[in-house]
Amino acid sequence: MKEIKSILKLYNSFKNSDEKCAIAQVVRVEESSYRREGARMLVFESGVFEGGISGGCLEGDALQRSQIAILKQEPSIVTYDTSKENEIGVGLGCNGVIDVLISPISNNSVTLEMLQKCVSDRGEHIIATVTALNTDIDTIPLGRSFYYNQGSASLEDCQHDGLRDFLQDKIKEVLENKKSKTHHFEEEEVKASVFIELIPPQFHLAIYGDNYDVYPMLELAKLMDWDVSLVGNVQKLKKEKLQSVKNICLKDGEARPEIDGRTAIILMAHDYKTDYANLEHLIKSESRYIASLGPRKRFDKMIGEFKSNGVEFSEAELQRIYAPCGLEIGANTPEEIAMSLFSEILSVFSGNTGGMLREKSGPIHARD
Repeated sequence: MKEIKSILKLYNSFKNSDEKCAIAQVVRVEESSYRREGARMLVFESGVFEGGISGGCLEGDALQRSQIAILKQEPSIVTYDTSKENEIGVGLGCNGVIDVLISPISNNSVTLEMLQKCVSDRGEHIIATVTALNTDIDTIPLGRSFYYNQGSASLEDCQHDGLRDFLQDKIKEVLENKKSKTHHFEEEEVKASVFIELIPPQFHLAIYGDNYDVYPMLELAKLMDWDVSLVGNVQKLKKEKLQSVKNICLKDGEARPEIDGRTAIILMAHDYKTDYANLEHLIKSESRYIASLGPRKRFDKMIGEFKSNGVEFSEAELQRIYAPCGLEIGANTPEEIAMSLFSEILSVFSGNTGGMLREKSGPIHARD
């Protein structure tokens, strides 16, 4: 989401100029690649760009090809095979095949409008993009993107009935599996590949605490471009440190952050009664990650007190609570603890265990 927001920011800064632009997007990856499907870069004809499609080895060539696409006003697919000796990017860390779709952005293009929808609300978004086509057809041009409206369960502006019905069925699978995927459509003489991209909402970090150790949490969340809510006594905190906090809720007030399935909660009040009361309330939320800062002995005492008060958490609820919290990386300082917690949050939301990559037998990224 951070990359999309950066792309939109650059585009809006050029909006009143006459300069044309294009978007280069990774739409297919085989074997190894620094970036995965969905990675984007926005390129202006002057060479100014934002975003990225690799670790730096492909951007220069993609920039030049984007400028050509802008000049011709024609979309194209570029395939980079970085396993070959004479290919761009060889020896720079990549060892796979990457398809990049380069699409000029015209005055009537809706691509940027779709991306704006994705950053405007905290919901899952689907964009379906035609990445391969065997024939010229006005209703399914190469590079055309369609936005899926979940409210009406319809693919907006898709004029080809067969493709629309096909994609709406496949989109349900993508939403269920929570994973973007390319599907291949075939009807009579028309063959098309369509990348169905799932864009999840931005991560939301809800911090329940007001001591100095929240500062590294706020700084790291800002770097990661996560939404942040903080509940506590803000009088104890420096105002300049709270500028990146989207929602501030007073400890004794009624307002509380909205918690959804992409929210990670950190209980770090360093006050047993406060953490106890917050956990009792937050265990009912949709959050998949609730961290309780402190030793296991403290948490075991809390669970025992809950039981004595007639409150017993289910096994599923206990699995959502991380106490002690964080990955075991030898963290001691507030900054190191923040790194440990953020690493664990990403691990939980990605469904990974957080081990060392050198000990992983398979590929780094999951493959179909």
